Amino acid sequence: MKVAVTGSSGLIGTALTASLRADGHQVVRLVRRPPRGADEVRWDPRAADAGDPVLSGVDACVHLAGAGVGDHRWTRGYKAEIRASRVLATRALATALAAAQPAPKALISASAIGWYGDTGGGEVTEDAPAGKGFLSRVVFDWEAAADPARQADIRVAHLRSGLVLGKSGGVLARLARPARFGVLPRFGDGSQVMSWISLTDEIRAIRFLLESDDAGRSGAYNLTAPNPVTDSELTAALHHAFRRPDFGWLRVPAPVLRLALGEMSSELLTSARVLPGRLLAAGFEFRYPAVGAALAAELTTQAA
Repeated sequence: MKVAVTGSSGLIGTALTASLRADGHQVVRLVRRPPRGADEVRWDPRAADAGDPVLSGVDACVHLAGAGVGDHRWTRGYKAEIRASRVLATRALATALAAAQPAPKALISASAIGWYGDTGGGEVTEDAPAGKGFLSRVVFDWEAAADPARQADIRVAHLRSGLVLGKSGGVLARLARPARFGVLPRFGDGSQVMSWISLTDEIRAIRFLLESDDAGRSGAYNLTAPNPVTDSELTAALHHAFRRPDFGWLRVPAPVLRLALGEMSSELLTSARVLPGRLLAAGFEFRYPAVGAALAAELTTQAA
């Protein structure tokens, strides 16, 4: 299979590219900078020639690119970047894929559990409506931006990923630093529910959807483990993974987080129990359904 991948240098994209190549698939990395190898193609979704026919001949596309939600304080300008890097880029890519000759069979596009917003810890599956906050509105428009591909009869699946736990990047890399010394605090009161997935299962789930011949395997899929945990439970599990004592009294109060991080603090305080209903119904089996085993595996495997 020939697969085009955007965002291939990120945590998920790097692991996915390596996994696909290990099984003999050809990966074409779409990059915005000048190409550095034969496997890279320059493609700027905001350029006037975003419909460049270099996409012709690919069997499928995995779209993972987007500005990091937790990388900067959410100023007005950075919120615009978060939206544009998802909505405008996805629309440009979907339009380019629809125009490709022949058109690819599938577009597997990143999304996020931000769709649901703060549910107060209540359970939600893929049929739940979108929330009302900034990220919920972005995710709603992000998924809708793939419509040109859908209209061209390309199978489109949206990856509503939770917190992806992989040592080399993302949330785990940030939390692991203080956890290694036993000083990772709870955020707020620690009761907010965190919906997570191991990097291993994230890649397995993407490939499960990517390599399917089932035309019905489209629409939104929650890429979350079946056993969400509270922030307090995740903190305790991380301290345990590093064999450090867990001081339950060590906390950063919610008002302090809001003062320090502004609107971005919602990423640490939002509570939503997001369950992988459609993945489980389709027969996907998680390798790491429990957070303790997931942390042990990811921290050990990626350190090797």
